[in-house]
Amino acid sequence: MMEPLPEISALPFDVDRVRRDFAVLEREIHGHRLCYLDNAATSQRPKAVVDAIVQSLTWSNANIHRAIHTLGYEATVAYEEAHKKVARFINAKSWREIVFVRNATEALNLVAGSWGLANLRAGDEVVLTIMEHHSDIVPWQLLAARLGFVIKFIPVTADAVLDVDAAARLITPKTKLVGVVHASNVLGAINPVADLREMARKAGAKFLLDGAQSVPHMAVDVRALDCDFFAASGHKMCGPTGIGFLYAKKELLEAMPPFLSGGDMIATVTTEGSTWNELPWKFEAGTSAVAEGIGLGAAVDYLSTLGMNNLFSYEKELGAYVLEKLRALDYVTLYGHKRGESLAVFSFNVTGAHPHDGANLLDRLGIAVRSGHHCAQPLMNALGMDNTLRASFYFYNTKEEANRLIHALGELRKLFAR
Repeated sequence: MMEPLPEISALPFDVDRVRRDFAVLEREIHGHRLCYLDNAATSQRPKAVVDAIVQSLTWSNANIHRAIHTLGYEATVAYEEAHKKVARFINAKSWREIVFVRNATEALNLVAGSWGLANLRAGDEVVLTIMEHHSDIVPWQLLAARLGFVIKFIPVTADAVLDVDAAARLITPKTKLVGVVHASNVLGAINPVADLREMARKAGAKFLLDGAQSVPHMAVDVRALDCDFFAASGHKMCGPTGIGFLYAKKELLEAMPPFLSGGDMIATVTTEGSTWNELPWKFEAGTSAVAEGIGLGAAVDYLSTLGMNNLFSYEKELGAYVLEKLRALDYVTLYGHKRGESLAVFSFNVTGAHPHDGANLLDRLGIAVRSGHHCAQPLMNALGMDNTLRASFYFYNTKEEANRLIHALGELRKLFAR
């Protein structure tokens, strides 16, 4: 049985100390100190993660599972240990329930292309939320076009929270899978996943969580969540790009067919056929992103040392501060954050300013935010807009940076009110 990593830090969270781990936060952009508020897209990486990647590439660069020489052995051990670190981090029963992929998008495609292809039929239903990132919509749409099953979407209420009553009506005995974004990358809303899981269980459906936004910010226990699948991206949780993971219950992974085929995912190959490797390698075909996987393990170590509960408490306080400031601006339309618990992710529009123009001006002031539809066009349509600005905070952000954002929005309003 895997045990979660202990929260090593017993000290109060010290944002000034933590910021020293991120050299990029000292950078100047257009003559201003960088204020990085695009963490929902990609977080920055601490020195410990960069060092782990450099160490791997410099001293133990080799292919895994293919050689008995020293470098190959060292790379293999470190890469497998990274799986174990992730398993402890989310409290999986076994590290063999952790499949490394490129990102949450690939993890969700794996579920659709393997479990979905093997288990869904015409007349079945897949229920998703209107909040889903495109990566948890498009794979199911492509598969539905092939297999003929129906996709339903749980709407949001006027307060921009999931309509749980509607979910109860939409999830039926025909439902085979319920897919839910754990926390919205647009609204920051932390969804009522326990309620939705119980609805899925009563219908006999599998339960999938997109944890790309949740696992960087809050303690995640997949056994307590009792999800069948959980997807995440390393680059949103202080890790490198090109690496993420899929958690799935072992019995499901054992029954699922391979998603990709080739080297390392096989046990035997003959001209008559092939057999598959043990978990998780059955789903990790070809040469792996070894250094990136080791970097993800280092990111998990770093977050575990700081303590996820520490991070969540700090971000909750920071988010409340930002929310109060944004609500005080009568020229800002803020989406969501009316009720329920949310991450410090804020999507909004400034009267008279297109989001892209706003993002450009903010960049000139050294403030990095996102503009666009945030890969969530169905949600945007439901909320009655096409694009927004989005400021997304992480544990290395400060109230001073929040004040810089608020001041910059005032400058933006002045410019476009002329």
